[in-house]
Amino acid sequence: MGEAVMVTASHVVLRGDDVSVVLAVPEQGLPYVLHWGADLGDLTAADLTTLQAVSVPGVPHSSTDVPRVFSLAPGPDDGWQGTPAMELHRGPRVIYPRFADVQVLATDCGVAVTASDDTAGIALSIELEITGSVLRMRISVTNCVDGDVWVGGVRALMPLPDTATELLDLTGRHCRERTPQRREFLHGSVVRASRRGRTGHDATLIMAAGSAGFGFQTGQVWQTHVAFSGDHLHLAERFPERAGQAAGVIGGGELLAPGEISLACGETYSTPWVHFVYSAHGLDGTAQATHRWLRARRNHPRTPRPVVLNTWEGVYFDHDLTRLRALADTAAQVGVERFVLDDGWFRHRRDDTAGLGDWFVDPDVWPHGLAPLFDHVRALGMSPGLWVEPEMVNPDSDLARAHPEWILGSPGRTPLPWRHQQVLDLTRPEVFDHLLHRLDAIVSTERPDYLKWDHNRDLLAAVAHDGRAGVHQHTLAVYRLLDELTARHPGLEIESCASGGGRIDLEMLDHTARVWGSDTNDPLERQQVNRWTMQLIPPELLGSHVGPAVSHTTGRRATLRFRCLTALFAHAGLELDVTELDSSERDLIRAFTAAYRELRAMLHTGQVVRADHPDPSVWVHGVVAQDSSSAVFAVIKIDTCAEDRSDRVRLPGLDADRRYRVRVDPDLSDPGHGIAAPPWVGDGVELTGSMLANAGVAVPVLFPETGILLRVDSV
Repeated sequence: MGEAVMVTASHVVLRGDDVSVVLAVPEQGLPYVLHWGADLGDLTAADLTTLQAVSVPGVPHSSTDVPRVFSLAPGPDDGWQGTPAMELHRGPRVIYPRFADVQVLATDCGVAVTASDDTAGIALSIELEITGSVLRMRISVTNCVDGDVWVGGVRALMPLPDTATELLDLTGRHCRERTPQRREFLHGSVVRASRRGRTGHDATLIMAAGSAGFGFQTGQVWQTHVAFSGDHLHLAERFPERAGQAAGVIGGGELLAPGEISLACGETYSTPWVHFVYSAHGLDGTAQATHRWLRARRNHPRTPRPVVLNTWEGVYFDHDLTRLRALADTAAQVGVERFVLDDGWFRHRRDDTAGLGDWFVDPDVWPHGLAPLFDHVRALGMSPGLWVEPEMVNPDSDLARAHPEWILGSPGRTPLPWRHQQVLDLTRPEVFDHLLHRLDAIVSTERPDYLKWDHNRDLLAAVAHDGRAGVHQHTLAVYRLLDELTARHPGLEIESCASGGGRIDLEMLDHTARVWGSDTNDPLERQQVNRWTMQLIPPELLGSHVGPAVSHTTGRRATLRFRCLTALFAHAGLELDVTELDSSERDLIRAFTAAYRELRAMLHTGQVVRADHPDPSVWVHGVVAQDSSSAVFAVIKIDTCAEDRSDRVRLPGLDADRRYRVRVDPDLSDPGHGIAAPPWVGDGVELTGSMLANAGVAVPVLFPETGILLRVDSV
């Protein structure tokens, strides 16, 4: 239906794709949410008045003497006894705001609410925007009088109905990011706090509340995401006294350290954007809504996402021009379009213990610079890329020896080492300027089209040069550094990597063109990483590569077909020494890259779908074209199961009334290991979208860690 905004003296209605947000604007105090969920249709003034009337809760014994109302910025003055939207104090005096002079104005795609508390000397601004099904909220607090206001936290919160009875979030670690966790939504607080100085390998990405048993395809889901790359939190709360006119609360914001933010007169603190998405169609509905929102951004990548070869797991630190040229020759032959030179090209960098921070091409390894390799790469029709890790420094480096004071940490103390490195204090103007100068010089001189921007440690005891906690300032400085570099070099693409998937969030994606999902290329691990990262990130923004036969992160051996099938459904690439492959393996890689180039227009614009298969050992996921004319699905056998074969697989997301031809792609599918495959597999089969979604098709008997690729085309 598109977005619609209606603002009256007493109500606000925001409508998007199958979602409504209705606010009441009282005579005194801030607006509060009457409804966030399924679209309520066109509402008259009388409808809104009635909805407000029926939303007023009763007043029980041992409670406030008037009904509690959960406002857009709830706190103790509203009777809210959960986590407050704002924690503020002026010196030793706490501030519990009571806002007056409330104004609500329509904006291009939402509303702006302003208010003030003259007694406390603060002003408030709340921005609400709706695009499609995505509601974004940002809160700003301004100190209006003399005397600093100290900010303990400011959070964007939305109420939940009592039908939200389960919670889902994600956890993880290095090389095993995005592990789902489910629980009942009971009384108390569920808080996922990240104090890592970056988004974090264990970052939840999303927190979702849903109706009982919600899955990928079914159930109501209310989902939130905090778009920030530093310390942050997501939370959901429910208490015996409920949340005013609602049952519970979901939301989040930046996680501030004591003393990290103070506001002098006239200064403002703004939260990150916090995203809220509702769907009546399960987790796929909220994922698809977020994907549509990302794809509609002005800076979303519009060119086809090239097949990447990254040299890391192929050569590691062995940078030899002859070997790398041969690697590039073979890469071009098997269909690679972007060749990325990873770690090891700069001064003193023969392993990971030294040289980080010395951003000059090593003359001992590259006496003529990187041009002999990059010119060769371009002559082969590929685009060159380069690995950097600008925010970090090895103590064993010229930079650290010259400027030990540039390390982020408490005065006179050095944080614990992590991968033999420390963090540079980007809050220092001289550090920012030095890094911008060196990166600008590298890009100008060596002319890479692409930077893999790494970040290989958490921030510990991050104290800025002014003595305050430094994560907030450091994170904003990283954004400025990325923006300034890309402004100087239009067309330069930057990938966000943080020892794999440690810095993935929607704000980082506003400054970069891709994220690296994980440092593991083990396809079994990557199935889960990709599956749950795509709850937030669409395939074209998620890097996933075909690694060596034996994963260096798990020691597990995987077939080449399984590795290719796993990487296909993302921004695909290779990370292995392709010169070591035999002729049949190279043929398979050519088939893989050809299939990716053929399918990427659909993979990177269509709807991601995931089936709720009853057998936990079978995962079914795919992408359906925008016009539903075609689709591609992977059926993955994750493990053995209790029965001798799995149930039919159902393919969701297709046009129910259209007829489709389904066939198994022989190049990227395991043939199966039973005595005989289902009869339809040889020649394909024609079925309606309704039959495919509700009845499904039998699949071959598969060993664990194998899969098949199904191509679906309308007839």
